[in-house]
Amino acid sequence: MGLTAKRELLSLVDEAFDGPAWHGPTLRRAVAGVTARQAAWRPAPGRHSIRDLAVHAAYWKHEVRRRLNGGTSDPFPLDGANWFADGDVSWREAVQLLIDEHRKLRGAIAAMPAAALDRPVRGRDTAAFTIRGIAAHDLYHAGQIQLLRRLISK
Repeated sequence: MGLTAKRELLSLVDEAFDGPAWHGPTLRRAVAGVTARQAAWRPAPGRHSIRDLAVHAAYWKHEVRRRLNGGTSDPFPLDGANWFADGDVSWREAVQLLIDEHRKLRGAIAAMPAAALDRPVRGRDTAAFTIRGIAAHDLYHAGQIQLLRRLISK
């Protein structure tokens, strides 16, 4: 893969997180304007809140960056993996964590040599495949957050 492919991947990651995008709200836009109370609301016991989804997305941005860096990275700021307890961070801290992890991930992608996009990062997954995956992950959770926002407003 060449430099053009790398630019396209960066564009995809940017469009999924903070736009501009034609498909609807990006992940950053989906969390914008959400109050702490709204972020903590659950549609049913055991279901995820907007806050859960935001911290989960931040964690996976961190994990993808770790994979792209060959398995080494600074530790994620919260103990655990994937899903985190309610009291781990405030809503404001969760949003900032999401923004910070996106910025770090974007920086890691931008710093990669274009030739590294074909490099395996986990099993048969390549760096390019993993980058496309994290963009899709952002959009998936942006959609979930939008649905939760609509449920909350009813």
